[in-house]
Amino acid sequence: METTAKDGARGRNPRGQGERLREEIVSAAVRMLDNLADDQALSLRAVAREIGIAATSVYIHFADRDALVLAALESSHRDLMESVQQAADAASDPVAVLRARVLVLGNWAHRHPGLYKVLHESTINQRADVSFKLVLGRQLTEAVQRCMDAGLAPADDAAVVSLDLRAAVHGAVSMRVNQPDLPWPPLEEQVDRYLVKLVGVSPAASGR
Repeated sequence: METTAKDGARGRNPRGQGERLREEIVSAAVRMLDNLADDQALSLRAVAREIGIAATSVYIHFADRDALVLAALESSHRDLMESVQQAADAASDPVAVLRARVLVLGNWAHRHPGLYKVLHESTINQRADVSFKLVLGRQLTEAVQRCMDAGLAPADDAAVVSLDLRAAVHGAVSMRVNQPDLPWPPLEEQVDRYLVKLVGVSPAASGR
């Protein structure tokens, strides 16, 4: 029977299950980064202890800390994008889709403030290729364009409007994460104001 990190050294994964171990390492790194809120505070040895394996087993899959952090962030981002898509699929019209996409990001950051800080505010953004994050911006631009095409928002440069919206939302989310004691209004109200002022849509008229 395989033991856990709390019970002592675990048994070796059967032959052919290296990918399973890699996934366990990434999952542990995700949990730890969410608690640490700092990519440079993570160590491969600490991750190994967390799941009860030798540090050398981590190095088999990841050359260094940045490689593991990047894998953890990509995994977290995939989960976020799945949640965004599910919310968009459940929305009833282009404005509701746009609103749902924005709200998922804010609510995810509220649940995972540490991961949000590492994903968007850590120095790994300057050291590594984090281009996987661009998909969120592209999809938001497409959602803004659909509102314009449907006549629900004034015709404009969707990419510019989307960038303004992202800047506003990320600013609000970052401040909520870093200054949680401020008298914040409900996120939904703040997002609706951004949609009205920056995109020109009316969430109240949307069939959410």
